[in-house]
Amino acid sequence: MQQKELKLNPNRLVAFLQKPMAEFTKQDILKVIEEMDIEMIKFRYMSNEGKLQTLNLVINSIQHADEILTSGERVDGSSLFPFLEAGSSDLYVIPRFRTAFLDPFAEIPTLDLLCNFYTKDGEPFEMAPEYTLAKAGKAFRETTGMEFEVMGELEYYVIADKEDLYLTADQRGYHASQPFCKFEEFRVEAMKLIAESGGLIKYGHSEVGNFSVDDVMYEQNEIEFLPTHLEDAADQLVIAKWILRELGYKYGVTVTLAPKITVGKAGSGLHIHTRISKDGKNMYIGPDGLTDTAHKAIAGILRLAGSLTAFGDTNPTSYFRLVPHQEAPTNICWGDRNRSAMVRVPLGWTKGSGNMMAHCNPLEADEEVDFSYKQTIELRTPDGSANIYLLLAGMTVAARHGFEMENAVQYAKDRYVSVNIFEHEEVLKRLDVLPDSCAASADILEKDRAIYEQHGIFAPQLIDALIGDLRAFNDRTLRAEIGNDPKKILDLVQTFIHCG
Repeated sequence: MQQKELKLNPNRLVAFLQKPMAEFTKQDILKVIEEMDIEMIKFRYMSNEGKLQTLNLVINSIQHADEILTSGERVDGSSLFPFLEAGSSDLYVIPRFRTAFLDPFAEIPTLDLLCNFYTKDGEPFEMAPEYTLAKAGKAFRETTGMEFEVMGELEYYVIADKEDLYLTADQRGYHASQPFCKFEEFRVEAMKLIAESGGLIKYGHSEVGNFSVDDVMYEQNEIEFLPTHLEDAADQLVIAKWILRELGYKYGVTVTLAPKITVGKAGSGLHIHTRISKDGKNMYIGPDGLTDTAHKAIAGILRLAGSLTAFGDTNPTSYFRLVPHQEAPTNICWGDRNRSAMVRVPLGWTKGSGNMMAHCNPLEADEEVDFSYKQTIELRTPDGSANIYLLLAGMTVAARHGFEMENAVQYAKDRYVSVNIFEHEEVLKRLDVLPDSCAASADILEKDRAIYEQHGIFAPQLIDALIGDLRAFNDRTLRAEIGNDPKKILDLVQTFIHCG
C-alpha cells in the first residue's frame, strides 16, 4: 500500500503502523498497546444469534498483553451456541490481529479484536460462524481458481420522538436531505466510526421508508460498502451493526435492522452484492456483457435460493417483508436493473464512463476509462436478521454449486426476466416462489443440506440446529393468520426488533 493511501486511511492503527490491516502482526499490536497507552483489550466474537459478544480484559503489563494475544481466553460455548452440550462446551477464543481497531465508544483507551473459536484440542471449532465462512471461501477457490468477493447494503430504521418541522411525505424518503432527513448527522457519524474501525464504505443515504405513528417517527437509512475479500466483508458488516446500535444508544434513539416494521411500509433488507475475480480482473463482465462465469454463479444462487433464506431470513418478520409491490423479492428469477427480481444485475460502468465525465465537465478531456471492475450481481432476499458469516458462507456455497451444475448457463437464462413480474401474470406463473415462513425455509434447507455439507463446510450438527431454530417459530400459517393487521404485525415486530 502506497504511503499516500496509508496516510488517508481512516483507521488510526493503519496510519500509526504504516501498513494495511491485513498485515498486522502480534508485534504490531503490542507496539500499539505500548505506544498508544492502551489500557484494555476487548475480544469480540459471533454468537449463535448473529450478534457480537464481548469479553473485557485489563492489561497488567506488556508481558500480560503478549500472553492475552497469544493464548486467547476460554469461554462457555454452550451459552453462545445452545446446541452444544454443557458437559463439553469449553471453547477458546483467539484474536485475529488483522481485525484490530480502537474502540470509538470506550472512555478508557481500548483495543478491540475479533476472534476465532477453537476446541479443547486446539482445532478450529467446526460449527463456528467465522470458520464456516472460511471453509466456504477455501472450497470456492479450490473449485474455481477464483476469488468470491462481496459487499453489503445495510438498511436500518431509526425510531425516535416525532418532530413536526420539515416532515417528508410518507414513503418518499429516498435520498432526502436535511432538514427533511432527520438523522443524516447520525448516519454520517456512524459511517466515520465504521471507516475508522476498518470498514470500506461506498456511501450512505436516506432510504424510501419513513412514516409516523402517533408521536413516534420511523426513518430508514442505508450504508453501503465496497466489494472486498469474503471474510473481511463479514467482519466489517458485524462491526457496523454493533456501531449503529451503540451510536443509537448514545443518541437516545432505537436503531433496528428488523425486516419489516408495519403493513405497507418499506422493509429493511441486507442486499448482498457479489463479484468473482481472478488476478485482479472482474470475471463477471466481458466484451459481450455478462460472462458464463456470471451466469454460473447466478444459476447456483437461483438453485439454492429457497434454502439460502434459512441463513438470510431467520425470523417470522422476514417473511412479512417478502411480499409483492414492496421492492422485495417473492419469486426465484433474475434480471438487469430489475428491482422486482430476486437477483439483480445493477447498472454498471461498462460504456461511456469517460464520455459522461467530459460531457458534464467541458474543461476535462474526453477519455475512456475501464470501470468494469465495478460490476456486481446483487441478491435481494436477505435481511438484517441474518447471521452474516453463515449467510455469506451459504451464498459462497451456492455460487460454487453453479460451477458444479450441468447446463448452469442455460438454467440461469431460463429464469431471466425483463419486466416487472408483478405486472405480468404469465411470467409469474413460470417462476418458483420463495418460502413464506421460517418453517417452509427449514423444509427446503433439509432437502438441500447435502450441498451445504459438501467439502465439510456446514457441519451437520449446525444444519440440524438451524432447522430446529427455524421450526421452533411454528409460523407456517402466521402470515395468513395475521394478514394485514397493523397492530398484530407491530406486536410481532417488537418481539424481533433487535434481531441480527
